Amino acid sequence: MQDTLKAAVTLPGEDFSRVALTPAAVQLLRKLWLQHGPLMFHQSGGCCDGSSPMCYPAGDFITAEADVLLGIFDLSDGLEPRPLEFWMSREQFSYWSHTHLTVDVVPGRGSGFSVEAPEGKRFLIRSTLMDWPA
Repeated sequence: MQDTLKAAVTLPGEDFSRVALTPAAVQLLRKLWLQHGPLMFHQSGGCCDGSSPMCYPAGDFITAEADVLLGIFDLSDGLEPRPLEFWMSREQFSYWSHTHLTVDVVPGRGSGFSVEAPEGKRFLIRSTLMDWPA
């Protein structure tokens, strides 16, 4: 896959990024940041749109002990800080803990709750198995 933007590591004891953004996702997120201000992602394990990564204005989705912070992206492009957190429900993480996640963008309409919906695009997850050191 093209050069991706890797998230900073946030899980204690780990030294590798678990989540990345494609260049198309970075471009759309920078546009959405200008429209909505600071953003965040949450990946739940629900059905239908609930299984897609949902992008919200930062703080609009309340996280708690039932969620895991998988990484923090820097969308600044060298300008003012633009941190974007990527959260996942703890239950979903127990199923996906062996995968690396890449957020991409495709044409289509996602959930009305995710900020990219009016753009005619939607975020989706592309996953690959992680190679664990022996």
